[in-house]
Amino acid sequence: MFRPLRPLQTATDIALAAGFFFVAVVFELNAGVGVLGPPTGTLTVLGVVGYVLLFSVALGFRRFSPGVALALAWAGAVLQMSLLRGPSLVDVAIFGVLYATAAYGSIRVFWAGLASAVTGAIVITLYLYLGPLSSAPLDLSVLPIAVIVLGGATFALMLAWTCGALVRTARRARENRLAQERAEEEARSEFERARIARDMHDVVAHSLAVVVAQADGARYAAAADPQAATAALQTISSTARAALADVRLLLTQLRHSQGDGPQPGLADLEELWAQVRAAGVDLRVDIDPAPPGEPPASVQIAVYRILQEALTNALRHGEAGGPVDVQLSWGAKRVDLTVSNPVAAGSSVPTRTGHGVIGMRERTQLAGGEFSAAEETGAFTVRAWIPVEVPA
Repeated sequence: MFRPLRPLQTATDIALAAGFFFVAVVFELNAGVGVLGPPTGTLTVLGVVGYVLLFSVALGFRRFSPGVALALAWAGAVLQMSLLRGPSLVDVAIFGVLYATAAYGSIRVFWAGLASAVTGAIVITLYLYLGPLSSAPLDLSVLPIAVIVLGGATFALMLAWTCGALVRTARRARENRLAQERAEEEARSEFERARIARDMHDVVAHSLAVVVAQADGARYAAAADPQAATAALQTISSTARAALADVRLLLTQLRHSQGDGPQPGLADLEELWAQVRAAGVDLRVDIDPAPPGEPPASVQIAVYRILQEALTNALRHGEAGGPVDVQLSWGAKRVDLTVSNPVAAGSSVPTRTGHGVIGMRERTQLAGGEFSAAEETGAFTVRAWIPVEVPA
């Protein structure tokens, strides 16, 4: 597996490997760390240069491909031992490779690094006390020293691997945190888009329903009552202008998340009643009891939008000129609302999957209440209750 590196990281690793090679090869060719002292003979010198080169390349590859670096380090160690060379400066590269296997390697390389740390400690101990570098005969007096060397080598190699594992864990935790933040941001954005879509549907659907009803009325009354046609056109104009202003605010909110969308409240209900009555609907509003105080803004918005959509459904699917009953009951802890209208013969009844019904249900549930909409004895009735107190 090869990991993509930034240009600076690649240049740094190449420079480190080259510098390590030149320092280590000079040290190896001049230090008496083998049984025979400094290397002599062409083959021995080439062998020393060879394992130094393997360790240097492994050091340069440690981040680009930890698995390849681990294999090169093992090849360099085997060549070093075959030339009867003892531990020296060049073996420092092993610590960097073990660190990289834990920090950057795949799962297999990660555990291969752990196995290499334990195996490497055992191999170096056996090589020093059972191999050709051992100058004393093997007896019980050597055993304590061998155990100490084994423990020290295991600690050193495991320390490098453990540091890499800690870095790996910290990086994974940071990646998980960033992924969670991105998911939360996407969820917030999706919720905001859904809210704006509901507002857009409520504004456009209600306004167009009023405009269509007024336009039909004006067309029929144009010849008999010109003044009624003029009043209908004025209602169409004012309704369309208000809808256009709301749509512009919603589109601004889509472009700029900090923009404020239309936030209707209880004070806007009188205008809503007037629009519906102007469309020729016999609207009967009963508010008993009235709000005991100033309800929370979220409750006011939810009540307004549910009533707006319910009245829009009445304009679309209700019996022409038929009565529409609206009941609002404000209590200390909840508000109950009911909108009922007779269904016109042959007209379709809003279903549970209609956008308007879905929007009303979502608004009610988000406010912590309950919602129902169904046909009851020839009338389509919308019922909802919303808690006035914010739930804990």
